[in-house]
Amino acid sequence: MERDFTTADLSEYLKERRNWGRWGSDDQLGAGNMITPEVRLSAGALIRTGLTLSLSRPLPTESGPANPHPFQHYVKELPGSEGGVVDFYGAFYHGVSYTHIDALNHLWGPDGMWNGREPSQEVGFNGVSWADVDTWSNGILTRGVLLDVPLYRGAPYVTMESPVSDSELAAIAARQGVETRPGDALIVYSGRAAWDVENPPWGSEHVKTDGGVVVKRPGLHASCIRFIRDSDASVLVWDMMDHKPNEFGVRWTVHAVLSQYGVALVDNALLEPLAQACAEAERYEFALVLAPLRVIGGTGSPINPIAIF
Repeated sequence: MERDFTTADLSEYLKERRNWGRWGSDDQLGAGNMITPEVRLSAGALIRTGLTLSLSRPLPTESGPANPHPFQHYVKELPGSEGGVVDFYGAFYHGVSYTHIDALNHLWGPDGMWNGREPSQEVGFNGVSWADVDTWSNGILTRGVLLDVPLYRGAPYVTMESPVSDSELAAIAARQGVETRPGDALIVYSGRAAWDVENPPWGSEHVKTDGGVVVKRPGLHASCIRFIRDSDASVLVWDMMDHKPNEFGVRWTVHAVLSQYGVALVDNALLEPLAQACAEAERYEFALVLAPLRVIGGTGSPINPIAIF
């Protein structure tokens, strides 16, 4: 654990350092405001070889301990000799199985949603009227920076006993020779596929605590919010998410960057091919494109992030 990150530090970074009001009281874009035209052009200049890589897992159609709501896919054949097929998609995608983006309205803390909005006034059965996923209808193009934790550690995956800390992320960036910039998408690779080979599927284990039964999973320590905030990142892409359970007794640690900093989250990304490509090229920066589905009032969207070299 990150021993120098205390409950007081957590409170400071989730309250005193939050971005509410930074871009105005009515802002719904959050840290995406830092992705300026200049940032997009700079990201585009990183495209040199034309190699593209998907960071999405296949939509999970098989039910299991980590996927209680499998992706629904039905095909219907059109009649006639010159027919065809159509299909239906259905997804309850939040959780630990689908690669998806969280809108800024997805989660909140005791003081409210992104920018201090009152959830009871914004959330309805047919959608959320504040900071929905359609805020990003024009897409997100920015510089992506991969931080490869297994490569740095010389180990296949992050373990329960040793979550990723903010000081480690800083050390990885330094070793890889990349400097984070405002508006970046930070992509933290923790070795989830390798974990799944030797352990129960990531996110499927549970443990009893004083607060009840919670998920037990390796991932990023709460201190990582310090690195994310100090870096002024606009997006966090990760394969493992918050380390749970945490020692602070709160529900959201790193996930809180969504509502407190306005940082978009891309959960359950497939990062092994990207890590391999970066290691082979000895290059850890590239253009990243995110294009969520346009769902008015939506809390997020299944997504296929594309890294472009």
